[in-house]
Amino acid sequence: QGLLGADVVGFQRAQDATNFLTAVRRRLRLDVKGSTVSVPYGGPRTAVARAFPISIDTTPYTDLAARPDVRARAAEIREGLGNPRKILLGVDRLDYTKGIRHRIKAFGELLDEGRISVEDVTLVQVASPSRERVDAYVQLRDEIELAVARINGDHDTMDHTAIRYLHQGFPREEMVALYLAADAMLVTALRDGMNLVAKEYVATRGDQRGVLVLSEFTGAADELRQAVLVNPHDIEGLKDAIMQAVDMPPREQSRRMRALRKRVLENDVNAWSRDFLAALENVRSAR
Repeated sequence: QGLLGADVVGFQRAQDATNFLTAVRRRLRLDVKGSTVSVPYGGPRTAVARAFPISIDTTPYTDLAARPDVRARAAEIREGLGNPRKILLGVDRLDYTKGIRHRIKAFGELLDEGRISVEDVTLVQVASPSRERVDAYVQLRDEIELAVARINGDHDTMDHTAIRYLHQGFPREEMVALYLAADAMLVTALRDGMNLVAKEYVATRGDQRGVLVLSEFTGAADELRQAVLVNPHDIEGLKDAIMQAVDMPPREQSRRMRALRKRVLENDVNAWSRDFLAALENVRSAR
């Protein structure tokens, strides 16, 4: 009832908007037609509830990705990792909803099973600090770092490391260089309203290369259907998705990335704001 005080109620996902409208109809007994609610409070009026998936300002990412110094930094990152055949990248806040443990478990099992080798594939995991005074997050950090240490201890060589774990944040220029260096981006969130990292990765890949492995439990999965979609709770399925990304031919990478970039570049944060404001104006003009 409180949310219906607004003229437009925006959600990240269409399913969330549908759930809200269903609750309004069943719990408040209000008339709902499509995405429009007839609101009797404060005088008869209408409110709209629908999905407005948030996006990013793509221009800074595309501009940085084209800069020679950033591209040179991407090459330096690959060289510093021993020039493996494939680099996998995870970028997350250190949060239990992000599926970092699931990602690391799947990667470690692939190494244990011999499906990949440390000389061929490296995982770079950026885990920016989050809520460090909360006991549950301290425990999560300990669990992740213990898992990384075990995997590296079992599989590292003098020249190659299995997982390069970075518990710190980086400026945008360095993040774009990491995106360019990575052959695959792993977004394995257990639940995420959107996940803008997935869109940032796609925005930087003007070379039409790279693979996005994306959890089906993110809002971004509703839009980025050409990603390799995965259920991160299914470790075997996650392992297969990682292998699909590692082995994906360049032509398929290009086909998928072109479609992903078209979606992200056409539906940037400016398009999002225009859509939201247009919906607000439509509601007001209908009165």
